Amino acid sequence: MNKLPVVLLSLILTFFLLNNSFAQNDNANYIIVIHGGAGFMNEMMPESEKAVYYTALEEALNIGKTILENNGSSLDAVEKVVRFLEDHPGFNAGKGAVYTSEGKHELDASIMFGKDLSCGAVAGVTIIKNPISLARLVMEKTPHVLFAGTGADELGKKFGVELVENSYFDTEKAYQEYLRSKENVKGTVGCVALDKFGNISAATSTGGRTNKMPGRVGDSPLVNAGTYANNNTCGVSATGWGELFIRNTVAFNISALMEYKGYTLQQACDEMIRNRLPEGTGGVIAVDKNGNYYFSFNTKSMLRGVATSSGIFETKIWHDR
Repeated sequence: MNKLPVVLLSLILTFFLLNNSFAQNDNANYIIVIHGGAGFMNEMMPESEKAVYYTALEEALNIGKTILENNGSSLDAVEKVVRFLEDHPGFNAGKGAVYTSEGKHELDASIMFGKDLSCGAVAGVTIIKNPISLARLVMEKTPHVLFAGTGADELGKKFGVELVENSYFDTEKAYQEYLRSKENVKGTVGCVALDKFGNISAATSTGGRTNKMPGRVGDSPLVNAGTYANNNTCGVSATGWGELFIRNTVAFNISALMEYKGYTLQQACDEMIRNRLPEGTGGVIAVDKNGNYYFSFNTKSMLRGVATSSGIFETKIWHDR
């Protein structure tokens, strides 16, 4: 038998499959969800103030959406979106981070890639302009997961990330909250994305709680508590009373309920947020491997948004709007 036609057929078939694979990626589904903190925002606030938040959420979504629809990775999408929110003074992450009881700023962030469970985090950084980007460098450039305090700041210097004076993070709004010593759960930012290649990534960044004790670390930089991503299940970013999210390992348990108990994304999120946590303590945003998304929160408000390849583009603050 002449083997040449068989070889040619094999080459043609391989070429077809490869090109078909690329075509499927171009037309594949993607989804991105974001949050800007859960809490108790007043629905009677001036329309101009509401517009600031809605506009910021829309701009953040468009950054991630553009990356994903152009075949970018979910990891790039979540990092860029969170960087934007860190730079926006309206949120408790980066510029606008809340004050510690000493009147300073200590910032936390984490990022995770669901394809191989790689992750990186920083806690208590004081001079790093964009903690989420340093967290990604921890993931990609070191054998470790979490750097904290002075060690994290020094690592940022080593990697050449943008540094700022601690006063850069000051805003009048955060300062007034510090003076009032309010303990509202709000402001943390996060993003979860599923890209066209089926990879899920999650990222979270925060300035912590207003008037927190110096050195206090919440759930945001802790993989499994405030951030989690696994291609086999889902990606999660949390916001709220960090100590409770740590004690209940909220982000990982949402994934575990899906993997071991067969819960849907909605069932798993609601089990943790509505059944395991007290009212008024926070919420999560999540995306599963099939492109389903869900927001679950037990507070009055949670700044949030979603954009999908099917054309959904929404932002909300309260339960109905």
